[in-house]
Amino acid sequence: MKKFIIPFVMISSVAHSSEMQFKFKSPSFSGEGFSSHVLTIDNQEKNRQQKIIDDKKAEAAKAAADAKNTNLARFLNNLESRIYATISQKIAEELFKSGNENASGTFDVGGSNVQWSSQGDQITLRITDAGGSVTEIVVPVGSLAW
Repeated sequence: MKKFIIPFVMISSVAHSSEMQFKFKSPSFSGEGFSSHVLTIDNQEKNRQQKIIDDKKAEAAKAAADAKNTNLARFLNNLESRIYATISQKIAEELFKSGNENASGTFDVGGSNVQWSSQGDQITLRITDAGGSVTEIVVPVGSLAW
C-alpha cells in the first residue's frame, strides 16, 4: 500500500482557488441595469397595446371599405351622382333661360339649403350647409357671350 501513496503525492500539483460568488443574472433581483430593464418592459407593453389598437382600427377601416365597395353601394352612389347632376343642370337651364331674369328658387339637399336667383345681369347661388357655413357664387351674366 505504501507504493501507491508515494506516486500519488508526487503527481499532485498545487491547486489554486478563489472564493465562489453568486450573482443574479436578472436585473430585477440584482439591481444592475434595473432602470433600463424596467423601461424595456414598459416599452414592450406599450407597443403591444398600440398594436392591438392599430389592428382594431385597420379591421374597422377594412370593413367600412368593403361595405362601400359592394355592387349595391356603387349603384346607389352612381344614381345619387346622376340625380345631383340632373338637378344642377335643370337649375342652370332655368337660371340662364332667356326671359327669366327674375327667377329664383330654393331646395334642401343632404342637410344643406340651396338658394338661387337671377337678377337680370347676375346670377346668385347661395349654399348653406348643416353647420351654418355659407358659400355664395355670383356669376355676371352680362359679360358672358353665349
